[in-house]
Amino acid sequence: MDLTKLRHIAVMLLMVLGCAGTHAQDNDMILNRPYADVKPVHFGFSVGMNFQNLAITNNGFITDNGEEWYADVSAISPGFSVNVLADLRLHEHFNLRISPGLYFGNKVVRFLNHRGNPEWAEQSRYKQSQNVKSTYIVVPIDLKMSAKRYHNMRPYFTSGVMYAQDLAKDRSEQLKLKNGDLMLTVGMGCDFYMPFFKLCPEVKFCFGLKNLLDTKRDDLEDDDFDMLKFTRSINKVTSNMVVVTFYFE
Repeated sequence: MDLTKLRHIAVMLLMVLGCAGTHAQDNDMILNRPYADVKPVHFGFSVGMNFQNLAITNNGFITDNGEEWYADVSAISPGFSVNVLADLRLHEHFNLRISPGLYFGNKVVRFLNHRGNPEWAEQSRYKQSQNVKSTYIVVPIDLKMSAKRYHNMRPYFTSGVMYAQDLAKDRSEQLKLKNGDLMLTVGMGCDFYMPFFKLCPEVKFCFGLKNLLDTKRDDLEDDDFDMLKFTRSINKVTSNMVVVTFYFE
């Protein structure tokens, strides 16, 4: 499943939750937690899923033996996310939120030799793959822009930045990625006011700003040129992800 389809599913899920909440509020005039939004500071936590992806820019490099390798992400596995939250009230409609946490995820990079033959007995000369597992420590900083509360619900948008540090160990595989990344984020969600807490489903889109491709392959020896060809075939690798989160505040 590609990232575009995942985005559509996430947006549709949020719209369904919002419509269901609106219908419920028309029949329930009791205000839960009426003073929840006037606190100067409050805390919470979240759990959710993330869908990590890589945008790869190939350059058409041709090796001395005539190979031309191209890479793309062929599979994305849903990952798990957990965060803690600190929320600072700036204004009636604006909050500053910091939510450090951990993102676990996985994606598979596929390499195809465009000058190869799928009928070759030695399939590694035609196609290869790399399983890229990531364990990110993330520090998102978001500005939350909320609409006026309607009974027990309140939609909102977010925008911000997120630093991500990958704790995955370096291994001598086809591609080596740098561990640190900086992302721009935009998101949307809705606060649902329950009797004892707020439930806030949210969808966030994260776009990496840095080229993560590590071209200094000191981990490869002189006789490992056969691995170095994959790095030389790529100009740029950037990360992006979709995060579906449920906050409890």
